[in-house]
Amino acid sequence: MAAKKQEKIKILFVCMGNICRSPAAEAIMKKIVQDAGYAERFFIDSAGILNYHEGEPADPRMKLCASLRGYKLTSLSRPVETGDFYNFDLIVGMDNTNIRDLKKRAPEPGLLARIRQMTEYSQELSYDHVPDPYCGGAEGFTLALDIIEDACRGLMNAIFSSRDN
Repeated sequence: MAAKKQEKIKILFVCMGNICRSPAAEAIMKKIVQDAGYAERFFIDSAGILNYHEGEPADPRMKLCASLRGYKLTSLSRPVETGDFYNFDLIVGMDNTNIRDLKKRAPEPGLLARIRQMTEYSQELSYDHVPDPYCGGAEGFTLALDIIEDACRGLMNAIFSSRDN
């Protein structure tokens, strides 16, 4: 009897424009699962609430800060689509506004449980959201990366503590 092919765990990270926080979370989570040897078990993507930056790469400041930590932000911005609520197991917003907007867009109430806030998975840092660094200086990008790294490690732990390996 052939072994049943395991379905991929599908995670979508969401911020306002999909050029700072969510592409960083996508790259960080991809590296974490790759380093753990689980890349084939995941599909990880990112999107934005707004379509203002659609088709654009990540903000150069975020790309630079992330590259200094060994992350490559290669995704292009895209907006959240209705199909994302059906196609992803987990939709992770970066702040309360993202969560509110995602809940408004959910096409049916049964899909609301898929929406989570990034900092719910924080292990060591105590923030209630990932601040948007777009209008600030380099320290904002550094802080966002610190929070996202911590929360991505926590998310990985949460996934594997709730599933059979």
